[in-house]
Amino acid sequence: MAAVSVLALIGATASLGGRTVLDAVDFPVAAGELVAVVGPNGAGKSSAIRALAGLLPLSGGHARLEGEDVAALSPRRRAERAAYLPQERRIAWNLPAIEVAALGAPLLAAAEGRTRARSALEEVEAGHLADRGVAEMSGGERARVLLARALAADARALLVDEPIAGLDPDAQLMVLERLQARARSGQAVLVSLHDLALAARFADRVVVLDRARVVADAAPLEALSPDVMAGVFGLSARWTDGPEGPLLAAGRRQLAG
Repeated sequence: MAAVSVLALIGATASLGGRTVLDAVDFPVAAGELVAVVGPNGAGKSSAIRALAGLLPLSGGHARLEGEDVAALSPRRRAERAAYLPQERRIAWNLPAIEVAALGAPLLAAAEGRTRARSALEEVEAGHLADRGVAEMSGGERARVLLARALAADARALLVDEPIAGLDPDAQLMVLERLQARARSGQAVLVSLHDLALAARFADRVVVLDRARVVADAAPLEALSPDVMAGVFGLSARWTDGPEGPLLAAGRRQLAG
């Protein structure tokens, strides 16, 4: 029996400032699945995630959460079904980390929300930051706190936009390990990434976007085939087996002429 899609874009089309950012985009994400969406800058990765979060209106097609159109759901019902972590890491107020993380569970009683927040901070190895103000943290520490906020929601789906940008290698691996564990626990996880090797290592499927369209959607090494790597990313690339997963050997293609 086919897995049930928790998240789905179906013929999704959208524009921003007169520029098409999604052009008939189709892909699902099932419960228990971690899907990485990759592509060059401006390919539509953030737009796809924002459409599923109900933050980017579509001019055509559908964005669905658990089979229902996102546009038809109230903000509360969207929040119950999907947690969203944007690229932006700025926090306006110097709140303690535990208070920021608890914002991910606004529908719980205060004490229960703080318990959930503390657990999420521990999950991202930031429990020691619980009482520190976020303005007093490094960018990497703040990124962990914001990820904890998304995890504290405990929604059926996680929509995570560039969560490892600017993090050191150990933190990048920790974040992706946590997202993979959430998928294994039954959540549907959609994450945008620039690091293709990490996408291949952690994702169950990779969706490649280019110029607002899906050009590949398959198991990682099939989606990131030499033809796709050359045509979309301008790379001459090959994959080799490593002790922890696929390793990417890549170089820039030399232009003829």
